[in-house]
Amino acid sequence: MTPKSRLHIPQPSARPGQPPDFSYLSLSEAGSVARPDTDAPAREIENLAQELVRVLDDDGEAKGEWVPDLTPAQLLEALRLMMLTRQLDDRMQRMQRQGKISFYMQSLGEEAVSIGQGMALDAGDMLFPSYRNQGLFILRGTSLVDMMCQCLSNTRDMCKGRQMPIMYHNKEANLFSVSGNLATQYPHAVGWAMASAIKGEDHISASWVGDGSTAEADFHYALTFAAVYQAPVILNVVNNQWAISTFQGFAGGLRRSFAARGLGLGIPGVRVDGNDLLAVYAVTQWAAQRARQGGGPTLVELVTYRGGAHSTSDDPSRYRPKDEWAAFPLGDPIERLKQHMVNTGHWSDEQHTALNDELKKTVIAAWKEAISFGTMSEGPRLDVREMFDDVYAETPQHLKQQREQLLALKRGAQ
Repeated sequence: MTPKSRLHIPQPSARPGQPPDFSYLSLSEAGSVARPDTDAPAREIENLAQELVRVLDDDGEAKGEWVPDLTPAQLLEALRLMMLTRQLDDRMQRMQRQGKISFYMQSLGEEAVSIGQGMALDAGDMLFPSYRNQGLFILRGTSLVDMMCQCLSNTRDMCKGRQMPIMYHNKEANLFSVSGNLATQYPHAVGWAMASAIKGEDHISASWVGDGSTAEADFHYALTFAAVYQAPVILNVVNNQWAISTFQGFAGGLRRSFAARGLGLGIPGVRVDGNDLLAVYAVTQWAAQRARQGGGPTLVELVTYRGGAHSTSDDPSRYRPKDEWAAFPLGDPIERLKQHMVNTGHWSDEQHTALNDELKKTVIAAWKEAISFGTMSEGPRLDVREMFDDVYAETPQHLKQQREQLLALKRGAQ
C-alpha cells in the first residue's frame, strides 16, 4: 500500500506536570568549535550554523579558539550590567503586579545576549532592538529613571505617552525605537547598513528578533536584501525556546537551526551559546569585523532560555514545566560568568552579594525618582497639548484650531 502523506504538528518535549526534556538541543563541548578567519567564504564555514560555539564549560573554565581578549575589569563591568538588568526587571515586574505600571517584559535568563553583544559593538554602530533587549539601553547609558518613566507614561516619558511600556528609544546612543510589531526592525537594520556602506562609513548595524519572529515575512525580506547587497549587518535570532506559549518547533527550529536560514542565500550562520557571555562577545566581535571589512551580513542564533513569563500578561505554568529553566543545560548567564571570575581569582561570593545589594538600592532609588514625575494614578500628568507635537515639522492650521478647542474645553472644565 502506498503511504499517505500526513500533516506534521510540532510538539514540545514536555508539558506541565512532566519532567523537563532538552534532548532535542544539539550541544557542542566548550572549546570544540574552531574559529575561522573573518574572511572565510560562507560555503566553507557552514558547520558554524549547526555546531554550538561555547567558551565556558560547566565548571566555568574558558576553553578554545573563541576565548576573547577581555580584561578582568571588562568582565566585572559585564557582570555588573547583567545584574543591574536583572534587578531592574525584578523591580518593574513587581511594580506591574502592584498595579503601578500596566505592562512589562523581563529578559530573565537572556541578559548575556544584550550585554555580551552590546560590548562587542562600537558606539557608532546602530542597534535595532527587540522588546527583550533592555540590557542594550542600560549598556549604552540610558538612565534607569528614563526607562522607568517610559513604563509609567508620566511627564518624563520619552515617548510622551504614545507607546506601550518597554518601547524605549535613545537616538543619541544609536538605539532605534522598540516596536511591538514583530520583525519590522530587521529590514530597518539592513536598510541602515546599506546606507552606511553607500556613504563609505565604517559603522555597521545589528538587530534582534525571537525564534518565533523568524516566521514573519520581514525576516525573509531582510535576509534577501542583506545577501544581495552584502549589507554590513549582524542579524540575531534569540532562540529562547518559546514564542509566547508556542514552542520553537512551530517556527521550524527542530528541522534545522535558525542560524542555517541564511545559508541558501550565501549568508554565514553562527550558532552560539547565548548564556555564555564570553562566547556571545567573541562571535559578535567576529561578525562585526567581518562586516566592517566588506564580508557582508552574518546570521547569529543565540541559544538561550526565557526564564520568566513572556510578559506580565502570560502564565507559562500553563504550557511548560515549572522547573524547566532550572533544568536548562546552558544554565544561568550571570551565575556562569560569576563562577568563571571566581575561578580566575577576580571575584568572590562575598563581593557578588555586596554588588547585588548595591544594585538593588540603585534601582529602588531610581524608582523613587521616577514616580516623582507622575504615576498611573497620581499627578503630575502629561500636558494634553503634547499630542499635537512631533507630528509635522510645522503644525498645520487645522491642528492649531483643534488645539485651541481643546484648551477652551479645559478652561471651561476648570
